[in-house]
Amino acid sequence: MLQNVTDIQQEVIDYNITDIVTLEEFRLLFLSKKGKVSLLFDQFKTVPAEQKKEFGQKLNDLKNLAIAKLTNAQADLLVSKTKIDIDFSLPGDSSQIGSRHPLSLVRNKINEIFNRIGFTISDGPEIEDDWHVFSALNFPADHPARDMQDTFFIEKNPDILLRTHTSSVQIRMMESQKPPIRALFPGRVFRNEAISARAHCIFHQVEGLYVDKNVSFADLKQTLLYFAKEMFGKDTQIRLRPSFFPFTEPSAEMDISCSICGGKGCNICKHSGWVEILGCGMVDPNVLEACGIDSKEFTGFAFGMGIERITMLKYQINDIRLFFENDVRFIKQFTSEA
Repeated sequence: MLQNVTDIQQEVIDYNITDIVTLEEFRLLFLSKKGKVSLLFDQFKTVPAEQKKEFGQKLNDLKNLAIAKLTNAQADLLVSKTKIDIDFSLPGDSSQIGSRHPLSLVRNKINEIFNRIGFTISDGPEIEDDWHVFSALNFPADHPARDMQDTFFIEKNPDILLRTHTSSVQIRMMESQKPPIRALFPGRVFRNEAISARAHCIFHQVEGLYVDKNVSFADLKQTLLYFAKEMFGKDTQIRLRPSFFPFTEPSAEMDISCSICGGKGCNICKHSGWVEILGCGMVDPNVLEACGIDSKEFTGFAFGMGIERITMLKYQINDIRLFFENDVRFIKQFTSEA
């Protein structure tokens, strides 16, 4: 009987488990109900009493040996099955760089430029009332901008509307803060316009406001010249043309020398050598007074530009609709600037 245990022990040791098939064969041969180890346990009752202790100890050792071999073989096969053949000496794959939207790139650049000269960033609600969008900004009651053909009103309520410019945030700041005020107001605005390659009902603006004692038109011109050179290059020139806005007096529109043709004339600048980018002017005294600021003590200037306009010029994009279609092929062009 003891010899049988020794012989089966050697069989367990010599058995070669190479795959899942031989693993199962080993289990059936030695550890199943009819396996060799189980049969030895059935014979235990026939062992003479004086040999039971020794026989039982060797039988337990044999069972533990078979179980250990089965467990180790299972672990080895699992590791070999999940092993990935990798050559760690090869160069790794670089991670794909994401992209920022071109409007975000330009907005961040504009914010950065004006931050350097002391402008803070402020925001306000996109759903506004007539006072902050029109009345406080010196718009007359019969101004076309108040018509439903130009402005989105909420449920035909003549007092609640989607803001048509971020000037409404200027009013809120002047109402809540005493001069000196030097702030920038980027945001999304809405106008009831037909969508085309050059116009959209949704677009983005950034406006600036500086109110303090003895602020002059010369301060406005120098500020805008600094911005143009930082945004479009140090060789950029500007010119200011007289214009009219209800909330500024005097008012002007600013052109920059065309960066595409260097001022020689091209399709972008309509062969004039100049491209219009923004409107500006000195804050009208009526606007200051409407916000509770003494126009005899304080003066200020304001300016505003469309971010889409600046982006189209900077990256030579000829269709404004591309900014809103989320075409991955378009966005990926700006990966390197993310």
